[in-house]
Order: sequence, then structure tokens, then C-alpha cells
Amino acid sequence: MATHAGNPNMELLIPMINQLQHIFTSVNAKLTLTLPQIAVVGAQSAGKSSVLENIVGRDFLPRGGNMVTKRPLVLQLITSQGQEYAIFGHKPQQRFINYADVRAEIENDTKAIVRDDMGVSSLPINLTIFSPHVVNLTLVDLPGMVKVPSQGQPADIVKKIDDIILEYISNENCLILAVTPANIDLVTSDALVMARSRDPMGKRTIGVLTKLDMMGKGHNAREVLLNKVVVLERGFIGVVLRGQRLDEYGRASKEFDIPGALEHERQFFQNDPAYRDIADRLGVPYLQRTLSIQLTEHILKCLPDLQRELQSRHRDLAKEVAEYRASATFD
Repeated sequence: MATHAGNPNMELLIPMINQLQHIFTSVNAKLTLTLPQIAVVGAQSAGKSSVLENIVGRDFLPRGGNMVTKRPLVLQLITSQGQEYAIFGHKPQQRFINYADVRAEIENDTKAIVRDDMGVSSLPINLTIFSPHVVNLTLVDLPGMVKVPSQGQPADIVKKIDDIILEYISNENCLILAVTPANIDLVTSDALVMARSRDPMGKRTIGVLTKLDMMGKGHNAREVLLNKVVVLERGFIGVVLRGQRLDEYGRASKEFDIPGALEHERQFFQNDPAYRDIADRLGVPYLQRTLSIQLTEHILKCLPDLQRELQSRHRDLAKEVAEYRASATFD
């Protein structure tokens, strides 16, 4: 768990931002308030869903061979004791205990807005998960990027997805979690190219390298993870996903469950000569802690501007209310 021993109030910053998000959502306020958050960006095959599920420790996201993330998913993780449960922004009174039901609700609410099976929408789904197994963290899972429309997809699907992503990452208060498979050319990474378009100096971007165990014998990403290839101020973190793994002969084997995947990841980094000495800075548990700490520190940095913006919004709304009352009295 991420801790801030010097100032325990730091732990309250992410829940505070979450509460603001809930307030704006509940009143359907179309405010331009730029809340600090982390947007998850990557190509469809990069492994975003697996990264998120490993962070949560549960299977809860829709699966399929085609595009499954069709709307932004604002995922708020809250550390709490007792039974795990989830709440959706559009069903605030209903607790979801079964994660299969969470997945089904994501699918159902997506279909309610995105009528076209191959389409996307910028309208977010808000999901909060309360669990003793998570750190306080807010992530926005965005639709996976595509280079060309696949069969049945609208001709403008590439632009629509890019526009949704840009809407989030253009916000200077938004950190960018750029998810890239380790077995592709990093220079042409869709996630890093997109992140660089709005964060050219790499100050807001956190790199995540997936599929490190799928690189093949004799290949590793050590130099990338040491921030020596593509330089990001916040660096890169490597993870091993829970999908099909390769045996010693390079043959695909069965998929792990999440606990098995995390144990496999731990052993992989501890046993591989390329990663053994940096294993304590790799893996999903380290990623989870790092994101929570970085988001908390980022919120703290943004607080003065955020406070000024809130005060400005309050004054504007108070003025509108006063004008409305004056008009109503006159009528």
C-alpha cells in the first residue's frame, strides 16, 4: 500500500477528488473543471484490460476479440475494510458484490449508449470499487487505439477514438499511463506517439511495458526500463500479463488466474538475469503503489489552481442564481 507517513492527510487527496467527480456526475454538470487523474492509453492489443484487472485483482472488464472498451471508464479504487463491493455512477444505490455482474453492467450500460456494436462514445461510465486489496487510485480506461477500421467499423472510427483520448490527455492536470507491448518497436508505439503529441517533454507520461515474457529468447527490455531509450520524466515500469504464456520451447500455454499471474510475474523478474537487480521496481504491485503515490503528489501540486477554479465557479454560479432570482421576482 502507498503511504505518506509524513502527512497522513495525503491519503485523503484522491478520495477528495473522487468526491468532486461524483458531485459533478450526480448533477450532470458539464463543467470544464480539470480534475487531476490518470488516463490509460494504448492500442487494442497492448494489454490495458489485463493491467487494470491485475491492479484491482479481479476479473471485471468485458472481454472479446473486437473492441471492448467503447466508452471511457472512470475507475475509482477506494481502500476499505470488510466485504468488497462496487457502485456505478448511474446506479448509486445498488451495490455489486459479484464481479461477473460488474462486467455485465459495464456491457449493458455501454450498449444503452453505443447502439452500434462497432461504435464508441465519449460519455464515461463511472465505477467505484471498495476493497481492502486496492490502494486509493483513480484511472480512466480509454478506448484502445486502432490504425485502420476493421470490418464493420465506421470509416471515422480512428478519428473518433483519437478525439476521445485527446479530450483527456490534453488536460494539463491529467497524467498519461502509456501502455506498450515490449515486443514492438518502442519508437512507433501508438501510446507513446499519442502521449508525445500532448506531452512532448514526457513530464506527465508514465510508461508501462507489457508482455515482457513474450519477447523471445535472447531479447529483453532492460535499457527501456532504465529510461535509456525513450526518456520519460516518470520512467517506465514493466509488467507481465496474465494471458497466454510461453513454455521453454516457445509454445503457448494456458492462461493464469490473477493470483497465479502475479506469482508468475514475481518469479519471472526475480529469476531473469536481465531484470533480477531491478525486480523491486517492476511488476503490478509496484505499479499500483507508484501510481497511487504519483497521483497523490500530482493532486497536491494541482490543488492551488484547483481551489482557485472552484472559487471562480462558485462565484459564477452564485451570480447566475442571483440574476435568476432577480428576474423571477421582477416577473
